[in-house]
Amino acid sequence: MNNKAAMDALMAIEGFRNLNQDIETIINKSESVKKVKKEANERELTKKEKKGLTDEEKEYKNVRKQIQEKLIKFATRVPVFMYLTDYRERSLKDVITQLEPGLFKKVTGLSVKDFDLLVSLGVFNSALMNDAVYKFKRYEDASLEYVGINKHDGQNVGLYDTVLSANDYAHTFVNEA
Repeated sequence: MNNKAAMDALMAIEGFRNLNQDIETIINKSESVKKVKKEANERELTKKEKKGLTDEEKEYKNVRKQIQEKLIKFATRVPVFMYLTDYRERSLKDVITQLEPGLFKKVTGLSVKDFDLLVSLGVFNSALMNDAVYKFKRYEDASLEYVGINKHDGQNVGLYDTVLSANDYAHTFVNEA
């Protein structure tokens, strides 16, 4: 929340555009709650102060939950982007930044510059993103092979920021029971 450029990038995502007021509320309530709790350690709180503290804590938690829900909404758009692009053999990061930046912006609202900024701030955990992309592609493969389509047979498979050979991809998590 302290990085203006990152907040501007997030505001570009549909569903985040109305968050300015929510974020200000979180910051103000968080600082207010910390201040009151610090003072409480030094003296006994009155009933009115305790009620005010709990109301501010509730509002802070509620706004925080709304931001989490909007982040989840954004996260649901990434698979839509992966489904729409056919660059399966490249890492998702390369597809976003080099091959399909226009499509990514259209689907998510993020430009390459904004995406790069969020990556540099650690918003995307590479290990978790690789796992999520892998699982998405396994699910997509299973659903297509069920109807007899396999147009990527023998090709490398791009994850978030790495690429698996077709052989490694085929032998990962094989059920040998």
